[in-house]
Amino acid sequence: MADLALKHAISPRSISDVGAWHRIKVNRDWLALWFMLPAAAFLLLFLAYPLVLGVWLSFTDARIGRGGDFVGLENYEWLWDDPVFWLSVFNTLLYTGVASVFKFAIGLYLALLLNHNMPFKAMIRAVVLIPFIVPTVLSAIAFWWIFDSQFSIVSWSLRKLGLIATNIDFLGDTWNARWSVIFANIWRGVPFVAITLLAGLQTVSPSLYEAATIDGATPWQRFRYVTYPLLTPIIAVVMTFSVLFTFTDFQLIWVLTRGGPANATHLMATLSYQRAIGGGYLGEGAAIATAMIPFLLAAILISWFGLQRRKWQQGESND
Repeated sequence: MADLALKHAISPRSISDVGAWHRIKVNRDWLALWFMLPAAAFLLLFLAYPLVLGVWLSFTDARIGRGGDFVGLENYEWLWDDPVFWLSVFNTLLYTGVASVFKFAIGLYLALLLNHNMPFKAMIRAVVLIPFIVPTVLSAIAFWWIFDSQFSIVSWSLRKLGLIATNIDFLGDTWNARWSVIFANIWRGVPFVAITLLAGLQTVSPSLYEAATIDGATPWQRFRYVTYPLLTPIIAVVMTFSVLFTFTDFQLIWVLTRGGPANATHLMATLSYQRAIGGGYLGEGAAIATAMIPFLLAAILISWFGLQRRKWQQGESND
């Protein structure tokens, strides 16, 4: 009887299952999966779940303190007719576009400058990185004092030079406030672009520049035909991250202006927070946040397809 029970317990099928599981555990092709599982679980818990929950809340009338009922596209229909929402879209695109262009131009210039031999180069690199490593809130508070309507050091200096008669209302005027927050974002974002591009420049072989110089290439031609093609994949990656960080910026705007004056500096992120947390309308705030996804996907796809092109990676055409 014991032999019969053991025979039924250890069937060929169970032996086959154990063997398959053992092969999966020791198979080198599955090794990457086992190492990725902890990170995947972390991403699912802290990124994917909040994203899915936010999208779901955008289709409900949820408020703080009570669950919501499914209302379909009602929140989006409300936003479609909301002028403040469209103003925040305009502000976000302006903020992201202008800041990203200036961060790239200044960051590339600093990277090229720091790539040359100069005295105290290591110290200069550390100083350049300071705006990026300083906490955003502290930077925002510093700029809040710089842009203060009464005690601004900028206004004081310009008055002493005789260039202006009265203090500049940096954060009280609509367009002044927009340019002020853009300037603050550029100041914070340039180091990230500069240091990343500098790391890319370090990978370019000096022999390429030597060969181009021997062929009679000018500094501009060396940059156009040697530096830029080899640096383009890195530019694509760093500018994608820069655009994403700028588009979703919240702390800098919220500390400096809280979206004012008259919603002139409200970004989609700050408006979403104001409607969801400040106003208590979680569904409406989630809808504003969800409306940011197409813009972010567009930025990612542009970079992705750009990196797939051969001429971006090798400096030549696809022909």
